[in-house]
Amino acid sequence: MVDANTVRRVVQIAGFAPGTQVLEVGPGLGTLSVALIDAGARLIAIEWDRALEPALVEVLGAREATLVWGDALKVDVRALVGKRDTAMVANLPYQIATPLVMDLLEEVPRIRSYTVMVQREVGDRLVARPGQDAYGAVSAKIAYFAEASIAFRVSRRVFSPMPDVESVVVRLDRRARPAVAGGRERIFAVIEAGFAQRRKTIRRALRGGGWDASDVEAALEGAGVAGEDRAETLGLAEFSALARRLPPRPGLRPGGRARKVTR
Repeated sequence: MVDANTVRRVVQIAGFAPGTQVLEVGPGLGTLSVALIDAGARLIAIEWDRALEPALVEVLGAREATLVWGDALKVDVRALVGKRDTAMVANLPYQIATPLVMDLLEEVPRIRSYTVMVQREVGDRLVARPGQDAYGAVSAKIAYFAEASIAFRVSRRVFSPMPDVESVVVRLDRRARPAVAGGRERIFAVIEAGFAQRRKTIRRALRGGGWDASDVEAALEGAGVAGEDRAETLGLAEFSALARRLPPRPGLRPGGRARKVTR
């Protein structure tokens, strides 16, 4: 990212107070890193490419920052941020954006806000609402944890070299409590089953997810959900209502986690 105006806009949207601990993933050559530090961030940056170390250290100069070298999907971010409330501000590598954001939302509650630049298609999926084309399992899970919106679209011209894809900046603000009540694992299991085969009705999807037909019918009736509806039309309230009325999915241990789907 080589456009100073775009960098300043990202920092402005992040809106953190001086002294805030900020997590950046994929600092690259440090363009955003410098802007974050100059805005008062106590920066922790995770970068996997050690070939960038000389240039990144030189760009940061005497500025204070904690640099961690490794794969952000494998680094213990929870231990890294500790007990300090943290803002994440990053131009995320496109190939890890979705799994990384989901992992951090699930595992690192101290990250209170996310201001992340991602590929446009990824951003649309993160913020989608029921009934929208981009809405899927990830959209529903994001809504469980956070309020999500697209802050602005980013021209490919602000990058060098210019990529083949367009980008957006997404803002996520963690909710004080989940959007719906009930066990997260059971709700997510219903979401996973519903979106496993998007063309199926919710009735057929839940049966395909391992629940008995009689349990599915009872849950649909109790939740007030039409069996011919499809998952992409259902919101968290409907998924939660179904989860409360269905028995634990076979193979999901009490307290266990549903398998991850990034549709």
